[in-house]
Amino acid sequence: MKNKWVPIAIIASIGLFLAAIAIGVAYYQTKKPQKTVSIVGLAEKDFTSDLIVWEFEFSAKGADMKEAYANLKEQSEVVKAYLKKANIPEKEIDFKKVSTRTNYRSFYDANNRWHEEFDGYIAEQVVRIESHDIDKVEALTRDISELYDQNIMIENHNPEYYYTKLADLKLQMLAEASQDAKNRAETITKSAGAKLGDLKSANMGVFQITKPNSSEEDYTWGGAFNTSSKEKRASINMRLTYYVK
Repeated sequence: MKNKWVPIAIIASIGLFLAAIAIGVAYYQTKKPQKTVSIVGLAEKDFTSDLIVWEFEFSAKGADMKEAYANLKEQSEVVKAYLKKANIPEKEIDFKKVSTRTNYRSFYDANNRWHEEFDGYIAEQVVRIESHDIDKVEALTRDISELYDQNIMIENHNPEYYYTKLADLKLQMLAEASQDAKNRAETITKSAGAKLGDLKSANMGVFQITKPNSSEEDYTWGGAFNTSSKEKRASINMRLTYYVK
């Protein structure tokens, strides 16, 4: 009886030995270092803004708050007429909430001592224009002499420029940057006598919007976002890591 079980025991031992080898090989295959290549792809695109935002403010003075408000209201009517004459639609104009502040007059007395004394109130009004007609608003920002001629002192802010289709542009550029990275990876692996495998990981870089051909601003870690230039340049990079066969 004992002789009968000997071959079975030998076969079982061989089976266990082969299974252990298979498990060891599988473990080694999963743990051994896998060759990869990491490449950064870049996409750039120049484009023109399609939205302009312009703000300016004016103020009026009064001996009391009521007079200051009344004087500012008169000026507001003149400004509204001016913008209407310039064919700026009402829906594009936003007259912000009026603010007031106390005004003081500063002077030196006969003994060269510094003084400040109450000198009434000042009411201030900010006007915001948001339009897709960039050329029209730009022309308006450059010539506000008509308001000066009517004794309305305007504090003119520089216009800001935006692009309303930025989300679509970003998606397009992500695809282009990814393709650029893949092309580079294929070139490198081919020149090394290898083949590009599956994608292991993809990491998006910072989206930057700057003024083209300008040294006025630099790329930043958080992402530059230029609003001062009508003409803009967007750039983004993608880091792709592929397995190498």
